[in-house]
Amino acid sequence: KSERAAPLLGSCRVQTPAPMDVQMCQSIQPCHADHQGDLSAGQLLKWMDTIACLAAERHAGMACVTLSMDDIQFEETGRVGQVMTIKSKVNRAFTTSMEVGIRVSVQDVREHVERLVCVAYSTFVGKPAGPQKVLLRPVEDLCSAEEQLQHSLASERRRLRLYNEQTFSTLLQDYHTLANDPLSAVSTEFTRVESIELVLPPHANHHGNTFGGQIMAWMENAATVAASRLCGCFPSLRSVDMFRFRGPSSVGDRLVFKAVVNNTFNNSIEVGVRVEAYNCEEWTANKPRHINSAFLIYQLANTPGDVPAFPQVTYTTQDGERRYLSAIVRKRIRMARKHILSCKEEAPLSVPWDKSNQVYLGYNNVAALTVLAGKQDWEASSISDRVAVYVHEEVELLCVQVQMEVMTSALHAFTLLADLTLRPLWDNHYLSCEEVERADEEETVYHIKCPPINGGKSRDFVFLLSKRQPCKDGDPYVVALRSVTVTTVPPVEGFLRSEAKCAGFLIHSLGLNSCKVRQTHQHTDCLRHSLGPPCSLALYDFVLAFSFAA
Repeated sequence: KSERAAPLLGSCRVQTPAPMDVQMCQSIQPCHADHQGDLSAGQLLKWMDTIACLAAERHAGMACVTLSMDDIQFEETGRVGQVMTIKSKVNRAFTTSMEVGIRVSVQDVREHVERLVCVAYSTFVGKPAGPQKVLLRPVEDLCSAEEQLQHSLASERRRLRLYNEQTFSTLLQDYHTLANDPLSAVSTEFTRVESIELVLPPHANHHGNTFGGQIMAWMENAATVAASRLCGCFPSLRSVDMFRFRGPSSVGDRLVFKAVVNNTFNNSIEVGVRVEAYNCEEWTANKPRHINSAFLIYQLANTPGDVPAFPQVTYTTQDGERRYLSAIVRKRIRMARKHILSCKEEAPLSVPWDKSNQVYLGYNNVAALTVLAGKQDWEASSISDRVAVYVHEEVELLCVQVQMEVMTSALHAFTLLADLTLRPLWDNHYLSCEEVERADEEETVYHIKCPPINGGKSRDFVFLLSKRQPCKDGDPYVVALRSVTVTTVPPVEGFLRSEAKCAGFLIHSLGLNSCKVRQTHQHTDCLRHSLGPPCSLALYDFVLAFSFAA
C-alpha cells in the first residue's frame, strides 16, 4: 500500500505504477468440487472475480467494484487434484471504468498439459471515499503486440456492452409468440427455486460490500438446482450471458435468489436468476432492491452418443411467457455472437446482414482489421519515396499492407476514405458505388461494381463499412470493410459476386497537416475471395487525388 499514490478526486488523475499481470494458482481440493469431483462453477467464478478485482485495484490504486461481466464460455472443466491458473490484467482504462481481461487454464500435474478453460472480460470502477468519480489513468507501457491488440479491441468490446440491452429490446419487439403444446410440456413453474443467504463478514470484500464473486457463486447454486429439477440429473454450466451489477449490498443484508428455467433448446437449458437484497428495514417493509440478474446455460456433460433432448417446457403465466420468449431472443443473440465473432478461418466470408446483428458485425469488422494490421513479421516487398508495400504470407493466405504519408489532416483523410460513394472520383478501379443501407453513423452497407482485370469478368461486392474515430490521442482512425449478404442486393447479371473477409484503412495523425495511411488487405488462394485491384495502386490514386486537390 505504501507504493500507491493517494487517489486524487474531481478532475485530477490517479497516479499509480504501470499495470502488471496478476496471477493466481489454485490446487483444486474436494471442498472446491461438486459431488462428481468437478470444480464447482461457482467457485471458479469467485476466483475469477477476485483476481480481476486485484488487477483493477493495482491499476486504480484504490478499492474497486465489479460493474459487469461479459459472456463466459467454459471450454474445459477442472477436477480434484488439478491446478487452476488464473491470470488477469487491465486491458484499457476509460474515463471512470476499466476493462480487465481474465484467462483461465487448467493443468494436470501428471501430464504437464495445460488446457484453456475460458477467457473473460470484466468491467470495474473505482470506489472512492467521497461521492466524486475517479478519473482513471490510461494504461501505458504496452510492450507486447498482444497487449497493444487487447488495448485496441477493448473500445470495441465496450460498444458491445453498451448496445447489448438495446439489441435485445429490438429483437424482442420483432419476435412473435411461438405456439407450444402445454399438454406434453413441463411448466417452468415446476423448476422455480428460491433461496436466501445472510451476508456475513466472511462474505464481504475488503471494503465492506458483498463480494461480487460470492454473489455469482450463490447465483450458480440456485440456477443448478432449478436446472436439475427439470432434467432429473446434474447438468454442467457451459456459459453465462453478459450481466451487470445493478447495485451493491453489504454485511447484514438478506439476499434472496430466485431461479427458474426460462426455456429449453434440445441440448441446452437457460436458467434465469434474479437477486434481491434487503436490509433490516427493507426486510420488515418487504421492499427489495434488485441488485443483479443473470442467465446461465446448462448442458449434459459426459453423455455417450447423441445428446438427448431436454423436456419441453411451457409457461402458465404472463411473466412466464415473457421469460420464455426472451430466452429465444437471447439464444439468437448468442448464436450470432458465436457465428459472427468467431475468429476461425473456416468461418464463411460473407455473413447475413440485418439490424439485429449490426453490433456484432461491426465489432468483428473492426477487430479483424486491427488483428490483421497488428500481425508481426511483415516483410518489405517494395519501398519507394511515396509508397511502402509489405506482405505477410501464411498457409493459403496472403496479407498485403501498403503505407503512405499523406499531406492532409488525419480527420480529412478519414472523412474521404469512410465515404465509399466518393471512391469512383479518385479510384479508377471502381465503376460505381451505391449506398444500400445506413444502420447508423458508423455502419453502412455499400454495393460496389468493379471493371474486369486482365480480361476477366466484371465483379461486384457488397461491403459493410465500419468507421471509428479515435477514443484517445494516439489511436488511429479506422475504416474497416468486410463482405456481407443482403437480400435486397442479389447477384447482378454480368458481374461475378466476389467477397472479402478483411480490408480497410488505419489512419495515424502525424501533425496538423499530415498523416500516415495504412491500407491492409487479406487475400485467399481462391479467385472469388480476391479483393480485386492492387491495393498499392488504389492508395497511390488516393494520394494523387490529394495532390491535385492541393
